[in-house]
Amino acid sequence: MKIPLDYICVRTGSLCNRCQSIVDSGQVEPFEVDVMKVLLDIEESQVKELKDSVYHKAYKIDDRLLVLVVSSGPRMTQQLWIKVAKILQERLNIKVRIIEKTPNVKDSAIRLLFPAKILGVNTVWLPDGSVQYIVKLPRNERRYLPASPLDLEEALSKIHSTQVKIRVED
Repeated sequence: MKIPLDYICVRTGSLCNRCQSIVDSGQVEPFEVDVMKVLLDIEESQVKELKDSVYHKAYKIDDRLLVLVVSSGPRMTQQLWIKVAKILQERLNIKVRIIEKTPNVKDSAIRLLFPAKILGVNTVWLPDGSVQYIVKLPRNERRYLPASPLDLEEALSKIHSTQVKIRVED
């Protein structure tokens, strides 16, 4: 798996000056080093198809949800990503969601909120020139959400660097 840090630094846990500067600058959070280490272990021992995939970022939401943003390699399937997520959940003791990197908020929302089905995504242009997205969800689908709507809003907002709200429709 392609990661932003050196493989040796991640495996040993001792970061070189370059990797330490990446962590210190905030491009990579300290907890992400552990996530990368587990991903490299999974690639080596269980899911060889991870080799051509790219790790972009991980977001931890209230120590209850870990959202991993990746780009799949040519041989990675959805079933393999589900297997990787289960292994990560066991090793890190946190709920894990793996989503494909995409600029489209709707695609990210569909993947993150699964198995809940969304009605759609509205784009709201605010007077200050910024954009806000509202993900609409039927009321009966709320019980299928993998985490609280606030946690999921926070995750989507971080992934897309813009304000995202989840609205449950009556």
